[in-house]
Amino acid sequence: MARVAVNGVHLNVEVWPSSPSPPAPLSLSVGEGESPVEVAASVSSPDVQREGLGGGVAGLNTAGRLSSPAHGRAGWAAGSAEPGDQSAWDGGEGLLLLHGFTGGVDAWRSHRPVLARRGAVVAVDLIGHGDSDAPDDPARYSMDRCVEDLLTLLDHLGIPRVAVLGYSMGARVALRLAVAAPGRVAALILESGSPGLATQGERQARRAANEALAERIEREGVERFVDYWESIPLFATQQRLPSAVREGQRRQRLRNNALGLANSLRGMGTGAQESLWDSLEAVTAPTLLMAGALDEKFRAIGRAMAAVMPDARLAIVPDAGHAVHLEQPGEFGQVVAGFLGRSATDVAWQTTATDVASEPATTASVSR
Repeated sequence: MARVAVNGVHLNVEVWPSSPSPPAPLSLSVGEGESPVEVAASVSSPDVQREGLGGGVAGLNTAGRLSSPAHGRAGWAAGSAEPGDQSAWDGGEGLLLLHGFTGGVDAWRSHRPVLARRGAVVAVDLIGHGDSDAPDDPARYSMDRCVEDLLTLLDHLGIPRVAVLGYSMGARVALRLAVAAPGRVAALILESGSPGLATQGERQARRAANEALAERIEREGVERFVDYWESIPLFATQQRLPSAVREGQRRQRLRNNALGLANSLRGMGTGAQESLWDSLEAVTAPTLLMAGALDEKFRAIGRAMAAVMPDARLAIVPDAGHAVHLEQPGEFGQVVAGFLGRSATDVAWQTTATDVASEPATTASVSR
């Protein structure tokens, strides 16, 4: 773990070296489907969330740059793949992990055995979260400034091109990064992501709601806010998780500070973010869109995105809500590994039982 100076702030960063241990094999059956393709994540795997992590956090050399991993050059370039295994994309130099609102690097640590299979992994506490700085100025948290920070961080680490995995808020940041710097993004994995709100009216209403919530965080403190945040309908499916998992999630959220969370809402909340719906057709990087089958809102958003993105697949993970990586960790790991490690023809995609036509894939039909 290290605090890296970027553009006048310090971001907390972890770098995990490549680990060659393969995850359990995919168990997906082939099905004929319409476009956009949906994946029914029917897998047979160990519980990734409970696998041992092994080793320490490593990978930064004395110059603060990414060291070559013990098992070869970082990345998923074609030369680093197993014989006969063609990557779904090429030329990547690593995997960048971006957490959701109230999250941090801890959100990904249990997935390390799968995520670090093909190259070095960079996990970062986004500005205002975890052990990263929380400046006073809300403008410093804007989506564009956040993207600038990430590009500077990648330059500092010596990573010219990267695959990006983002969850919720982190997925919005990842998408903005792909739009702003397409040459730096080799692939995208967007878990419960959104291109933002389509109309000015929607964004204005959300900004007002986020400002009220930000003031509440500052007034009542992080613990009271986390009590509220854990009770909202978006996370209702997490109530059935084992108490140890829920307690770990709560500890992670409580590591944040009130100013950082409040300004994160003001600076890069959905209301403050520029809509990217009209930019989706220009995102040519191979993209995996993922949503939980129990998260109806983000299933619809994912379907609408997949309908217009040039190279996107939509994975609907059964029996999961908004936080697929937390609620179904084994399935999450296997679908991500399949996307990063196999060509589209090698992975057997299966359409879900839901008829694509029953939920029109248009931005107008989606409540974001």
